[in-house]
Amino acid sequence: MRETEKNKKKRMDVGAKASKSVRDGKTFSDKKALKESKSSKVPKPLKSSKELKESERYQGYQSAKSSKISKEIGRDKAKDKEQDRENNKEKNTKKLKKKSLCPVSARCGGCQYLDMPYEEQLKLKQTQMQKLLGKFCGVHPIHGMENPFHYRNKVHAVFGHRKGEPVSGVYEEGTHNLVPVESCLIEDQKADEIIGTIRGMLKSFKIRTYDEDTGYGLLRHVLIRRGFTTGEILVVLVTASPVFPSKNNFVKALRQKHPEITTIVQNINDRGTSMVLGDREHVLYGKGYIEDELCGFRFRISPKSFYQVNPVQTEYLYNKAIELAGLTGKEMVLDAYCGIGTIGITASAHAGQVIGVELNPDAVRDAIQNAKCNNIKNIRFYCNDATKFMTQMAEAGDGVDVVLMDPPRSGSTEEFIRAVAAVKAKRVVYVSCGPDTLARDLEVFKKYGYQAKSAWPVDLFPQTYHCEMVVEILKK
Repeated sequence: MRETEKNKKKRMDVGAKASKSVRDGKTFSDKKALKESKSSKVPKPLKSSKELKESERYQGYQSAKSSKISKEIGRDKAKDKEQDRENNKEKNTKKLKKKSLCPVSARCGGCQYLDMPYEEQLKLKQTQMQKLLGKFCGVHPIHGMENPFHYRNKVHAVFGHRKGEPVSGVYEEGTHNLVPVESCLIEDQKADEIIGTIRGMLKSFKIRTYDEDTGYGLLRHVLIRRGFTTGEILVVLVTASPVFPSKNNFVKALRQKHPEITTIVQNINDRGTSMVLGDREHVLYGKGYIEDELCGFRFRISPKSFYQVNPVQTEYLYNKAIELAGLTGKEMVLDAYCGIGTIGITASAHAGQVIGVELNPDAVRDAIQNAKCNNIKNIRFYCNDATKFMTQMAEAGDGVDVVLMDPPRSGSTEEFIRAVAAVKAKRVVYVSCGPDTLARDLEVFKKYGYQAKSAWPVDLFPQTYHCEMVVEILKK
């Protein structure tokens, strides 16, 4: 059968392709090898050593350039994140300013719970105290305030200047940046008023406020203490120099504006530290101290004396401490960290003998005067370290029945607790303004054979996260 013209042409085309493959050294059937041959690359000739060095240099440059660009990108991202944080902080601050009861609460940082309902504050503190101390003993319901505002009888203002104008207030939390404060919701209102008056008088008397950076200026701080029961007011003007131009006229003008002021003291602090009060004092008007009443006793308070800042709650706190001491009128009581003798003098009416020990000589002088003023015969005060004093008592074979202790927020020490065991105290009443360090110390008391029996929270510092505690501790 003859081929059609179309099939013949097709057969001739295939033959031509096969002939071309044979001429190129390949067979028409090896299609795979042909494809691989086309896809494979011819290896490049080796570079000379000079060319290699140039290539390496170029690659190093490219790598360094890439690394530099990456770092710059990283820095830019970090800046962006920091800017975002600042923007968010600013937004949050603005929100707080709008919502907060205090316009400077976000910067001041002193009243952490200010915008929380007071009942919620108490619930939160109760939960915190239970969490900290519940493993040691039962924690009773917290004792709150009827009016949790303007309770502080001690007010401290830092003085500085801004755009040539004197300002007063507090340091921003964690810094030495001065935050101007006109009034504070937890401070005594009369004290804030007097501070405002002093600030307004400075320019007319040409008194410069102190500058921490340059060391120039006179007025550094103003400290005011008020007896809530007696109404007496102490004003302390803390200056960087003993030279106080026109001080008599200044005092006279201040008294004319505030005749309720009982006494005015100049305290000289020429040290470059964060301490508020210096060592030297001059009484400019009055006795140099005020008096207040607490738990039925009268107490003398000087500029450096420790006196609880919330007298309303302190009444309850001290009465509870005396109740937990279980006094019958025969016990020997040691009041450690006694300050001006407030707890010891309160306990004296229920004890046989009371010994007060305090390291601050000014406080001891006030304590001795307080005992005389209240006609207390069964109390003695010593200027000494309480740990050393008890150790010496134990070495002499003396002991005590009850130890009352009210240490600073940093708490006590194992040496002190060992000394308590050495004088064979049967009972300890621990008043604490630092519940976390109290919990730490209760662990140490266990080590020396003591066991916490009950804990009583007292809200001595409304609007803040601080809480006072009084704990009854018994010898096992």
